[in-house]
Amino acid sequence: MSDSYLEIPLPGGDVTEGVVRVGNTVRRPLGRHSPLVHAILRHLEHKGFDGAPRFLGIDDQGRETLTFIEGEVANRPHPDWLADETRLVSLARLVRRLDDAMVGFAPSSDMLQAAASPEIPGMPPAPPEEPEFIGHMDITPENVVFRQGEAVALIDFDIAKPATRVDEVFNLCMWWAPFAPDEDRSEPLKGVDAVARTRLIADAYGLGREDRGRLIPTALRRSERSWYLMKYRAEHDGGGWLRMWQEGAGERIQRRVAWLEAEGERLAKGLAL
Repeated sequence: MSDSYLEIPLPGGDVTEGVVRVGNTVRRPLGRHSPLVHAILRHLEHKGFDGAPRFLGIDDQGRETLTFIEGEVANRPHPDWLADETRLVSLARLVRRLDDAMVGFAPSSDMLQAAASPEIPGMPPAPPEEPEFIGHMDITPENVVFRQGEAVALIDFDIAKPATRVDEVFNLCMWWAPFAPDEDRSEPLKGVDAVARTRLIADAYGLGREDRGRLIPTALRRSERSWYLMKYRAEHDGGGWLRMWQEGAGERIQRRVAWLEAEGERLAKGLAL
């Protein structure tokens, strides 16, 4: 078999399985989110944004075909450079460029409905602010490509959804500040100063004064909602969602809420302009 047709398995994250590299392309299974993802990637290509894969079509096995982006990705176990502040700043700037490019993108209602989260009995309401764009909303270490210590691309747009700038910055902080007690942090991030890293993220992203005031309340509300959503996905979608729930995702979310309640005042003071 020619090297151009060899399928090399790639880490698929916590939920998506069957992701492979074929030559200079990535092949991924389709899902209900796929029409929205493909529209996003076409929009970003049209806008000239170079920090995301290009959508190349559907292959003969019914998989989406994307360009492969060369670089370093922090697969598990996470490397020590995860704590590097220069990389963190470059990532926040990349996310800002992405979000700026997404302003004005208007997907169809069918695309949005397919990607929408369910409203679950007992779940707190979403923050009241109107979405500003379709955000990536899954900025995990595994979904960022670095080259020479600089964040150059975001991959895996499967959880993209309507978001505010505060939502997107919270998602970034959740994984990279991180918003979590030490027991739930990746080894390279144990003991880092989450307050200082949150300030670095907000400054590099260019988060405004009013949005900074909303960051911690939004983080709390989104975290509270995510407990219900994770439980729902585990019960209804199974697969990786069920495995994550069984491995303690619900308890980690509850500890994040408690950590945010305990550290919220320090975080807010650190963010102040």
